[in-house]
This record gives sequence, structure tokens and C-alpha cells, in this order.
Amino acid sequence: MKKVELLAPAGDLEKLKVAILYGANAVFIGGEKFSLRSRASNFTIADIKEACDFAHLHNAKVHVTCNIVMHNIDLDGLLEYLKELEASGVDAIITSSLYMMKLALENTKMEVHVSTQESTLNSKAVDFYTKFGVNRVVLGRELNLSEIRKIREKAKVDLEVFIHGGMCASYSGRCMLSNNMTNRDANRGGCAHSCRWNYNLYQDNNKINPDGDFFSLSSKDLCAIHEIPELISIGVDSFKIEGRMKSLHYVASITNTYRKIIDEYERTGMIKNFDIYEEMINKAENRLTSTGFLRGNVTTKEQLYDLNLSVPTKTFVGLVYDYDKEKKIAYIEQRNYFLPNSYLEVFTPTSTFKIKIGDIFDLEGNLLDAARHPLQKIYFYCDYELKPYDMLRLL
Repeated sequence: MKKVELLAPAGDLEKLKVAILYGANAVFIGGEKFSLRSRASNFTIADIKEACDFAHLHNAKVHVTCNIVMHNIDLDGLLEYLKELEASGVDAIITSSLYMMKLALENTKMEVHVSTQESTLNSKAVDFYTKFGVNRVVLGRELNLSEIRKIREKAKVDLEVFIHGGMCASYSGRCMLSNNMTNRDANRGGCAHSCRWNYNLYQDNNKINPDGDFFSLSSKDLCAIHEIPELISIGVDSFKIEGRMKSLHYVASITNTYRKIIDEYERTGMIKNFDIYEEMINKAENRLTSTGFLRGNVTTKEQLYDLNLSVPTKTFVGLVYDYDKEKKIAYIEQRNYFLPNSYLEVFTPTSTFKIKIGDIFDLEGNLLDAARHPLQKIYFYCDYELKPYDMLRLL
């Protein structure tokens, strides 16, 4: 059985390192140019070089998104940028532009992946891109499992499928709501997420939605943990998690969950207990989820009508950045409120276990009655040897 690639999002260098440490075989990032997430902490060329060095040291790959819909003004410096990416060690670019594909194929050795923005939903389109010379096609998110299987049977190129994260309300991300409402071009990196705003519903000039409830045009997030075995058996080459603007804890938790599912299925040919993985997802996911189009056309059950049902999770309370073996002191960057003398769950790339902490101190040695300041550096004594990028969660 061919090993499937797990592709995780990374909005900055710290998230990239966490994604790889927690199980990603590859990460996708956005540079400062030609990316569809202008509000993410996009990578400079120096950042990309550091990202590639770290990834390759851990046998992982780096894909860079170059998937804006380009206007004439966006063409300036494109070839130079592609060559900078190649020199930095980038393994692949993701683009929806035939011109950019051609430019990269003819002038660099990077892989070229067709973005989901191209809405590739049939075998003939995949065959066209294959003959064009690309290395991979990222299929549109409007396909069901049966359709993916039929495409895979005929495809002679790698196929990538989204398995988790936000789903655009429009067709493969081709949305004009943001343009219309805010003059921010979603297809050039400026999406205002208008589909997730709060709306009132009117009929004959009378508001008919109850007070306190708001209506959204958005879909539930995609969650395909139960579909992973079938997608592996189909022969999908890469599983993609969406979310370059998501939190560090989200990236680690979702990536690690799918890493464990994939590993169990590739090792045993089955998943013994999905409940474990559902619990892992629930510790990080704050929006309602569905299987999207994978099980067929969506219904009202796959839509998100009440944004009040989305509750930010506060279980992630700290990130380990150092540990003193001699003094048995764990140094933590605090993320959410927690108290001394608490039981905490330690979440690592390989295990999860419980610890009991005592007093909490700031770096000047002052005793704290609570950890209440996000990003404050604190420490406590701990008999367990914790490692950088281990995470602490409330029980």
C-alpha cells in the first residue's frame, strides 16, 4: 500500500514546526506575494528558506500557495519570485493559473500542483493538466467519494483531497460576496468572510428570525475522519487540512488526529475505535462539522445557520518552550487562564498524559495566584521531562 501524504496548513514558522512535529508529511504556506490569505502571517523569502530547512531536516516537504486570480498588475516579478522559491528549497507551488504553471514548469524544478480554485471535478480535466505537465491536481471540494474513485481510476497524476477545515460557501472558492460587500477581492487574498457574518432574515420587510439568533450563509467545517479508510483505499495521494489562519493548538491537534488515523489504518487495515479520534477533534474544533460533499450533495444539515453555536475552545492553556532537567522546571508560554495546583493534560506528538502542578511563578520568581496573561512566560516544577512544543490543556 502506498503511503499517503498528510498535508497541513502553516500560517507562520512556529505553526509550520508544530505541524511537522505533530505528524505532517508536508505543509503548505503562503508567501508575501500571489497568496490567497493576505491576512495570514505570510512568509518572507528568509522565512521560507528557514521553513524548508526545518521541513527537510524532518523529512517533510513545503508547498507554497501562489493561487490568486492574477490581474495584469499581479504579473510583475512573477518569474523572479518563482526562482526565489526554488532557491529557498520549496518543493512545490500550488496555483490556479495556467500561465504560472507553464512558467514554473519551464523555468524551475519545483513540482506544480493545480489549486482547488480550478474546480477540477472530472477525469478529462485531470488528463488535460497531466498532459500539460503538472505533478498533482487538487480536486474540487464538490466531489463525493464515488466520483473521486472514478477519477482516481483514470488519473495518471497525483490527486489531493481536502479532509478537514473550512468550506467556502461558493463553488471551489470562487466567491464575489466579499468584493460586493467590502470591495475586498477574495480571489486576490482579501476575503472578508462575508458568508460568516451575522444576518437577519426578512419577509415582507418584517424580521422573521428570533431575537438573538442570526443567520449565516456559511457551511459547517469539513471533517472526514470516518472517510479516511475509503479515501486511502481509493488511492488518494495527499490529504489536505485547511486552516492557515487557525491557532497553533488547532494545527497540532487536527494534524495529530489524522496522523494517528492514517497510521492505524495503514498498519492494521481498519480503525478500531473512531470515538477516540472524535474526542481529539473536539478538543480543538470550535465550529460544527459535517462530511461536506463526500457522502453526496449537501442538505440543510451541512449548513451553519447559527454562528452562536461556534464556541472558541479555551482548553489550550500553555506551550512548553524549555525544561530544566536538573531543577525539574518546566518553562511555559501561557495561552489561556489556568490556576496553580491544577491537573493538566500534556499533549505531545506521540502521547497524552496527565500531570498535577503546584505553584506557578513568573520569570522573576514571583508567586502567581493564576496564569492570566496570554503569552506571559511562566514556570512551575514538574517531575515529568517536558519538551519544546509540548502543549498543556485543561482537563
